[in-house]
Amino acid sequence: MNEGQSYGTDPVSVRDTDQYKSEYIDSFVDKWDQLIDWDARENSEGRFFIDELRKKGVKRVLDVATGTGFHSVRLLQSGFDVVSVDGSPVMLAKAFENAKKRELILTTIQADWRWLTRDVHEKFDAIICLGNSFTHLFSENDRRKALAEFYAALKHDGILVIDQRNYGSIIDNGFKSKHTYYYCGDNVKAEPEYTDAGLARFRYEFPDKSVFHLNMFPLRQEYTRKLLTEVGFQCISTYGDFKETHHQDEPDFFVHIAEKKYMQESGTE
Repeated sequence: MNEGQSYGTDPVSVRDTDQYKSEYIDSFVDKWDQLIDWDARENSEGRFFIDELRKKGVKRVLDVATGTGFHSVRLLQSGFDVVSVDGSPVMLAKAFENAKKRELILTTIQADWRWLTRDVHEKFDAIICLGNSFTHLFSENDRRKALAEFYAALKHDGILVIDQRNYGSIIDNGFKSKHTYYYCGDNVKAEPEYTDAGLARFRYEFPDKSVFHLNMFPLRQEYTRKLLTEVGFQCISTYGDFKETHHQDEPDFFVHIAEKKYMQESGTE
């Protein structure tokens, strides 16, 4: 384990939402873009998010898990207005640097999702929470609180776009990721070191042999959809690896697009 990350003597017992603050240390964040590979990721996901947002008439986007800035930068380049949020100041600094290299200026806010509207005071056409980030929330109360904050920060007809790994498949059938979509870096290994119903502990090994870990909650996609519905989102579409899920067997990732707009019981708006 990298000496900069601290999990104590029993790493698999560490199941706390705030753990991410000590996981995303400088040396890990510096290597994060090797894991993603921006060019390969752009090719793999294509214009999926851009097209889906445009279909819904979205103009202003809140990226609540900007990480090193990949989606914020892509959306800015495509003409969207974007505000970039992350709980990690190290990630935000890296995102700002990445945008500056591309002659863009990010509007950044450091915020905890559970109290998002304490720091973000406007409403948006869309909120995106991508990169498997929602799995950093370990308690159901934290997940419900964060989703309620997302809901509150959306306009009346806004949408939430949230993704997750296919943890159900990992737990039930073992890990078979093709690394085709989100983690596209060459010679970077990203795989679970330990899984149970309440923890997915991932190990990341880079070409220089440095090793890092992330402890995440293994969300099942049916559970995520249930939470979204219970928080108030009425219409939820789920895609597997950027396709309708029923056309794709065992996708690596799920993407949920949840609409806030009120649908009357008759089915009319």
